[in-house]
Amino acid sequence: MKSGTTILEAARKVNIDIPTLCFLKEINEIGDCRMCLVEVEGKRGFATSCIQKAEEGMIVHTNTEKVIEARKTVLDLILSNHDRECLTCVRNGNCELQKLAEEFGLKDIRYKGERNKYEIDDKSPSIVRDFNKCVLCRRCVATCKKVQGIGAIDCTERGFASCISSFENESLDDVNCTFCGQCIENCPVGALREKDNTDIVWEKLKDKDTFVVVQTAPAIRVALGEEFGLPIGTNVTKKMVTALKRLGFDKVFDTNTGADFTIMEEATEFVDRVKNNGVLPMTTSCCPAWIRFVEMNYPELLDHVSSCKSPHQMFGAIIKSYYAKKNNIDPSKIFVVSVMPCIAKKFERTRDDMQGVDGLDDVDAVITTRELARMIKQAHIEFIELEDSSFDDPMGEATGAAAIFGVTGGVMEAALRTAYEILEGKTLEKLDFEEVRGAKGIKKATVNIAGKEIRVAVVSGLANARKVMEDLKNGKADYDFLEVMSCPGGCILGGGQPIKSSKTRSKVNVFKKRADSIYSIDEKSTIRKSHENPYLKKAYKEFIGEPGGHEAHKLLHTSYVERDLYRF
Repeated sequence: MKSGTTILEAARKVNIDIPTLCFLKEINEIGDCRMCLVEVEGKRGFATSCIQKAEEGMIVHTNTEKVIEARKTVLDLILSNHDRECLTCVRNGNCELQKLAEEFGLKDIRYKGERNKYEIDDKSPSIVRDFNKCVLCRRCVATCKKVQGIGAIDCTERGFASCISSFENESLDDVNCTFCGQCIENCPVGALREKDNTDIVWEKLKDKDTFVVVQTAPAIRVALGEEFGLPIGTNVTKKMVTALKRLGFDKVFDTNTGADFTIMEEATEFVDRVKNNGVLPMTTSCCPAWIRFVEMNYPELLDHVSSCKSPHQMFGAIIKSYYAKKNNIDPSKIFVVSVMPCIAKKFERTRDDMQGVDGLDDVDAVITTRELARMIKQAHIEFIELEDSSFDDPMGEATGAAAIFGVTGGVMEAALRTAYEILEGKTLEKLDFEEVRGAKGIKKATVNIAGKEIRVAVVSGLANARKVMEDLKNGKADYDFLEVMSCPGGCILGGGQPIKSSKTRSKVNVFKKRADSIYSIDEKSTIRKSHENPYLKKAYKEFIGEPGGHEAHKLLHTSYVERDLYRF
């Protein structure tokens, strides 16, 4: 046994289950909830197994009558100050507290006393904070501080008054929150959730005068199936399309097509900066939480950020312009819904300068993978039994390069495939840039293109992003092109993806399973370079003009603003 191994880790290695609630491996190992209590022979009282180190010769009892009763008491005390409206909770059926209550066979709450009541914070376009459901596990706090390096929330007050709150108890909309949603992914209950936008989507689907278009991001197709019991990482693209058509969308398009446009514009912008001594390094702009992070923390470095809109925003602009014109549809009658693995996209669509046609919003509503799953269930669609369907033409044409946008390093890899052929003027034979792949938080590589050494860096997780931005701020940046994704691992582990319990994540490498599925889509694609997308070529020829040109900038590019960390 490795030195420093905890009792909990040792037990899990031999498949002995010890319940936990506050525990998140390497993120929140604080022993606060006390659900993991065990008895150790020769020691008084109970040991907290998630922090107590295992020792040679130690005899541990994990399932005695005393241990079970102690855990029940802990659970009862947690529930005594918890909003137990489970049937109307978004986490009903996927709640770690609910699961523990079921496992321990709790029928009643013994400690019925005073309960705290809190106002719900639903001001932001992305996150709803309901402390009435909080169990004070501090997993959200640890994630925000350690993984993302933000610290938008923390534990305040003491004793019975303790609560998780933001600075001065202001809304998350008014503090330094980036809306990445990693707090939601790590919350064991329903204390944090995405702002639900399904009602407006249902309303528009019922309106016969509205042409409702839906687009789906690459990460959705390798995660949606998990909401219906399929193995982690299962590619359900064709069933997903069928489900969307059954829900009543007039057209079902692929955001991957938008990603191909993004690469065309972003690669062109990068090449222009390289050739004309532009501001380098250039950073990608696909992740709205990352953009908000820069605007709040490093506004003096905004010139380094690509002016390209993100794929779904570009695609929305194209749908309401080129597509609308080609099909004689009034753009004002088009309602574009984006299905995203990200809750920050809900914020992004409300930004200024995210309008492309006659002042119309590029995108009208954003729903997450979880929200789409709920809509499918509400419509009583048997997802597993669905037949296969394909995206609608021609906005369903996309390349393998677009698919890998869903994983960290994917945008960089896709951009390099196109930038290489623009600069070299010849075909790139080896398409896989494996140096920028993998779950490591900061990856660096050097690529030789047209006799020039292009230094690239790929970052995921905002704590890592802060490190590279500090280097850039202090003149120590040793790269020309930088990709940043706020969520560790990229969009496949985004804040709007299916939530996995801490126990599941301790056993299964969710990142690898979803990433492998994404890369498989790329490998099997007939076209694997964005600039070879036939629909993209046609759109530029007939409507947009040259990549990076006047019309492209008007439709597909955006601007940024300095934001205050605190707005009150």
